[in-house]
Amino acid sequence: MPTCRYWDRVSPKWKPSTRETATGYRRCHIDGAFPEASVDSLNEAEVTKWFVALTDRSGPGAANRCLEILRAALNKAEEWGYRVENTNPCYGIRQNRKNHRNRFLSDDELARLGAVLARARAGEDRTEQAYASAILLLVLTGCRVGEILSLQWSDVKGHRLHLRDSNTGPKTVWLGDEARDSILSVPRCGKNTSIFWNWRYLRPIQTIHSPWAKFRHEAQLKDVRPHDLRHTYASHAVMGRESLPMIGRLLGHATVKSTSRYAHFEDAHLLDAAEVIGAAIERAMISGRA
Repeated sequence: MPTCRYWDRVSPKWKPSTRETATGYRRCHIDGAFPEASVDSLNEAEVTKWFVALTDRSGPGAANRCLEILRAALNKAEEWGYRVENTNPCYGIRQNRKNHRNRFLSDDELARLGAVLARARAGEDRTEQAYASAILLLVLTGCRVGEILSLQWSDVKGHRLHLRDSNTGPKTVWLGDEARDSILSVPRCGKNTSIFWNWRYLRPIQTIHSPWAKFRHEAQLKDVRPHDLRHTYASHAVMGRESLPMIGRLLGHATVKSTSRYAHFEDAHLLDAAEVIGAAIERAMISGRA
């Protein structure tokens, strides 16, 4: 089933990172998936069979994302007259349940990771230095991996980072002294604009998959993903008694719903506050003095 017309007309309006990711999903999982079907004949049974197989093969997240892409393409097919209206077969298929993990690093785990990153940043290998600095910046800012790796030197404005292409559009990230120093310590490569440079292959760093596996092993962090560093940043913000709206702004969340997953971190602090207030009231009732 061809999707070229949809892609040519719609994808140029997307953010570059969105277009790159969606194109990868399309090429791997949608193009050629329905060789016997045409755009106007594709039915729910065929899409269901494809979705179940894709979930088994590539995981629930990838399957959900591909289903969203296919649904949007078929919506446009209806709008442009290639399908009868209100016949999109994707609407009858329930997406895989999303499993939100709230893994965050303990103080001991942070100390071990910090020691590993400090050794790499102090070493002679400039690529290792760049990898370690990028990962450190993930911890210190709560940014996503793509937001950090796409940084250019012109994006650094004093104690601010100007993110040109985040998940929620352009945004400003405020830098503490430690985060700013970690950026300024990254070795520059001539006139190249990218901050995080792969000196071995002479190109910008595009992924931290391999170095993260190495650093994680050295720090004995078996089940920690790079995105868990973002959760760690958020958990420390909550434990520092920042409000959920403030945390949402720091993380660049578009809605409060995205930030609400961190609400449970507040429970311990609310209990502490309730105990302090209750004790003060009790003292006042007994002695007349809080």
